[in-house]
Amino acid sequence: MAQKEASVAELTKNFEDSTAVLLTEYRGLTVAELKELRNSIRQDAEYAVVKNTLTKIAANNAGVTGLDEGLKGPSAVAFVHGDPVAVAKGLRAFAKAHPLLVIKGGYFDGNPLTADEVNKLADLESREVLLAKLAGAMKASMTKAAFVFNALPSKAVRTVDALREKQESAA
Repeated sequence: MAQKEASVAELTKNFEDSTAVLLTEYRGLTVAELKELRNSIRQDAEYAVVKNTLTKIAANNAGVTGLDEGLKGPSAVAFVHGDPVAVAKGLRAFAKAHPLLVIKGGYFDGNPLTADEVNKLADLESREVLLAKLAGAMKASMTKAAFVFNALPSKAVRTVDALREKQESAA
């Protein structure tokens, strides 16, 4: 009983510390394949085989709802502490190479995710690419603004010159 309480406490802490949780079924995968999967997503997530009942209790303790449907059969959870997109991509790539891994759903940004939504998450570009695009757009906007600000004084000078010439020709 004490061991179960400790497991629930640890799972609750994992849920609370995670930016996202991705739920999978690992039935039929070997220990070596699970190790390979863990290593492939280790930078951004902790992948753990879990007991469904204890995981339901821990998720409810952490305020995570909507996972009960996915917690059937042999389950493993990726507790994401880094980039959720990178982990979703890693799980999807592994599932393509090892069809026995099934993505069942997840939880991200306060909402439960279906397996299709996890795949859509995997379709997004990585955080670094999105930040680079944003920086490029901001740089382009700044360049345009600088051009406009530089054009204003020169336009004013041309206007003053045209007025002066007009006055001189009228006199």
